[in-house]
Amino acid sequence: MMAEECANFPSYDKNKPPLHVFFRNARHALKLDELGLEIAQIALPASLALTADPIASLVDTAFIGHIGPVELAAVGVAIALFNQISRIAIFPLVSITTSFVAEEDTVNKINQEAQELGECLESSDVENKELPPKTEAKELLPKNYSGESEYKANTYEYTKSGKKRRHIPSASSALVVGSILGILEAIILIAGAKPLLDFMGIGADSAMLTPAQQYLTLRSLGAPAVLLSLAMQGVFRGFKDTKTPLYATLSGDLANIILDPIFIFVFRLGVRGAAIAHVISQYLIAGILLWRLIEQVDLIPPSVKQLQFGRFLKNGFLLLIRVMSVTFCVTLSASLAARQGPTCMAAFQVCLQVWLATSLLADGLAVAGQAILASSFAKKDYTRATETAARVLQLGLILGCILSIALAVGLTYGKVLFSRDADVLHLISIGIPFVAGTQPLNSLAFVFDGVNFGASDFKYAAYSMLTVAIFSILCLLFLSTTGGFIGLWVALTIYMSLRAFAGFWRIGTGTGPWEFLRR
Repeated sequence: MMAEECANFPSYDKNKPPLHVFFRNARHALKLDELGLEIAQIALPASLALTADPIASLVDTAFIGHIGPVELAAVGVAIALFNQISRIAIFPLVSITTSFVAEEDTVNKINQEAQELGECLESSDVENKELPPKTEAKELLPKNYSGESEYKANTYEYTKSGKKRRHIPSASSALVVGSILGILEAIILIAGAKPLLDFMGIGADSAMLTPAQQYLTLRSLGAPAVLLSLAMQGVFRGFKDTKTPLYATLSGDLANIILDPIFIFVFRLGVRGAAIAHVISQYLIAGILLWRLIEQVDLIPPSVKQLQFGRFLKNGFLLLIRVMSVTFCVTLSASLAARQGPTCMAAFQVCLQVWLATSLLADGLAVAGQAILASSFAKKDYTRATETAARVLQLGLILGCILSIALAVGLTYGKVLFSRDADVLHLISIGIPFVAGTQPLNSLAFVFDGVNFGASDFKYAAYSMLTVAIFSILCLLFLSTTGGFIGLWVALTIYMSLRAFAGFWRIGTGTGPWEFLRR
């Protein structure tokens, strides 16, 4: 191996197993060095943007909770159903887009720098026989990359105003796929609202059916905007720009919070008003992101071939397996709670929304890890990849511990914001230890997702999650029957523990893309 290539590998004591990577430079986990600052600049805006939508849903929940417990439970089922079906399309789309865009942008920059350096040397009449040609940047791509032939040396174009716009085929692909999936999701949810709610445990004789169907049908009109927005967020994440999605999301969710009481109480639309406010906010977010993206990226590729739909579909299918496994576990838990009655479902909805919203804070670290790792693996900079994986995982554990304490205190005193019903509040109190205590596990599980996707380890991510889901579903069915509300949360705790363990296993054994840890 050449000296230059050896420099890309991290130095280790050969007697230490790959598992040691988790403790690498642990004393400096909170240090704001170059890597720490880059993670913070990506993760903090991403965390705020990711939690904004669940917080908006919590605002909906808080307003609707003052209408009545039946409406609260009904909207809880509708939100759970909408979110989980949306995740089937959103998760693969955003994750793949982030990794692909980061890889393409990295190689484009390498090509552009080589081109500019070559032009500079030529203009100076300096002979440089050792300068590699621009196209050799493609050699930096991972071995499993299938689209390297699509890259061009000329990776930018200039608009009439002189602004430089990128040629990123994956960005165009993401927008096309996102638009199609959004329209299909809206059609499925609107046409199948009643049978889907019946699957969730709300039958024709349930008092929850009418408000749940009203909310779900109206909110489904915003599905195209949701998918398109998140596809564009994946593009910006690939550019390591999480501030633009944050500003767009905050603008939309602020509009949602303002419109909620107006439509719900002033216009007396009830749950329909909450849904309409949410749809308006989603189209506002999509409009802002599209406006900003057009300024940076040439979204019309020279040919359809450059869109690389085959590459999207191949890896998208793998992540579809993963997200369907995750979706089924969470949707099943909500369905089992709904079958135990409105009181149990109302309490479970509050706990689940808080559980997911706070856990998503760790997803900001996952986004940072994915973007930096995708770039590092594209350049075969394994030292940078190792340092990044270790740092984001250590930060994830620290964040999880902080969230545990914050939720244990905050939810104990803040539960009255979600309901006035004494029975609902009692069940929420029972759920607090689970919601708070599982945060370290949740944080690690989310961060491991980002690490796996940054390494383009989509196959392992898919099949490991399928295995976890099968065991977790059996636990949910058994424990919900024997333990009721508590049993549901014990099963969810087991589920998150297994997700975190699957991530530890891949890196800790030094297999797949992490095989270099054993060299």
